[in-house]
Amino acid sequence: MDAQVTMNDAHAVLHLAGRFDFKAHREFRDAVDSLLTQAGAKPLQVDLGEVSYLDSSALGMLLMLRDKAKAANKDVALVGVKGSVRQVLDIANFSKLFAIS
Repeated sequence: MDAQVTMNDAHAVLHLAGRFDFKAHREFRDAVDSLLTQAGAKPLQVDLGEVSYLDSSALGMLLMLRDKAKAANKDVALVGVKGSVRQVLDIANFSKLFAIS
């Protein structure tokens, strides 16, 4: 998995690409720390548009991000969600926990 943090006028964005699974946990954790540090007052987005696969450990990592963001009084939106990634998020009822587009 590749993870990059960028800023735009409205959001701090974590762009993910490739397979999002347990092997990516260190890279994801480091990216989350960078995202929260750089975000300032901006809301957070996780761009999953280039993620080809995610598993249950990825769901857990997204929940960890949500918890850390809540502790910092920030909202997290999942964007660029499509295909099998959307199916997994729908099955896990993540639409009740995140704004998904």
